[in-house]
Amino acid sequence: MPAFASKRLPAQRDVVAPDGSDVRILLKLDGGSMAHFELAPGQTSKAVVHRTVEEIWYVVSGRGQMWRQQDGQEAVVDLHPGVCLTIPLGTRFQFRAQGQEPLAAVAITMPPWPENAEDEAMIVAGAWLPTT
Repeated sequence: MPAFASKRLPAQRDVVAPDGSDVRILLKLDGGSMAHFELAPGQTSKAVVHRTVEEIWYVVSGRGQMWRQQDGQEAVVDLHPGVCLTIPLGTRFQFRAQGQEPLAAVAITMPPWPENAEDEAMIVAGAWLPTT
């Protein structure tokens, strides 16, 4: 049985995601991991698709948009605090921060983000020109 864990949101990013967003790593269990993603005001991520993980995102601050595309379906959703969305396995996605503050979300990745993940997120064509 795993020990209880607690962690505060790190003040600085731990890594830069393949899409260009800043990532603060939170906690992990056998079934999933959690992280905080942040994109600077006016920035647009690179579009990516994950090889083995899917995610649930919950927007905590800022405003922006998320583009998702899979199996002939395509949609853009407005992002603002309180919006929750899924990124199923095999979904191409891209997001952008609009307004004067960073766009920030917490996300659960299932299964957990791989330890050796240099090729987990593949860059793909997206809806917008990336700036990251």
